Amino acid sequence: MPKHGKKYLAVEKLVDRDRAYPPEEAVDLVLRTSPSNFEATVEAHLRMGLDPRQADQQVRGVVILPHGTGKKVRIAVFAEGEGERLAREAGADIVGGEDLIKKVEAGFLDFDVAMAVPQMMGKVGKLGKILGPRGLMPSPKAGTIVPPEDLPRLIRESRLGRMEFKLDKTANIHTIIGKVSFEKEKLLANFSALMEAVAKAKPAGAKGQYVKKIVLASTMGPGIKVDVVQALVLKLG
Repeated sequence: MPKHGKKYLAVEKLVDRDRAYPPEEAVDLVLRTSPSNFEATVEAHLRMGLDPRQADQQVRGVVILPHGTGKKVRIAVFAEGEGERLAREAGADIVGGEDLIKKVEAGFLDFDVAMAVPQMMGKVGKLGKILGPRGLMPSPKAGTIVPPEDLPRLIRESRLGRMEFKLDKTANIHTIIGKVSFEKEKLLANFSALMEAVAKAKPAGAKGQYVKKIVLASTMGPGIKVDVVQALVLKLG
């Protein structure tokens, strides 16, 4: 078992491991129990009552966090012609067609979000083995393949806090909801938006309890259990 430092052990005493906290208290505890000297990220971990092996029990969706992620997002767009022009005007960090595809094939991965116009997917498809495992492959399910005229909207949303979430092979969803520098109310609003999006993404094949457990934590901080029922009905702007 790894040994924790004095700062972690001190803040861990503030958390009742056997209690599932109301969302407001959980967020407050996350901010109070961050032991890091740097600006830590606040993470949400959801244990789902789903079988990832079943096609009708997959969860994948998008949420726009109302107060962003606190992280600078580097955006790459696969487009040519009009799409390339629109993407550049909208402020994409990297834009290109075959030239960008070749750069990625050579190992260039200095971006956080990738999107493409439909006309490019015949060529971008061969990057699946590179981008797929990193969660960077443009896809219809993630809403990152759009016609050229929709690129400015998608780029703007990505800057504001557009986050993709999906069920992993162990039936969990892991994502971020902000930074410890955020005000409590803003983190709570982001968490509310995430839970609303997860609820809407409930698959047709879901059986029994959809969300079984929720834990919030800051980077290197202790996990704090959240009351699932209260989290799913949390409504904030």
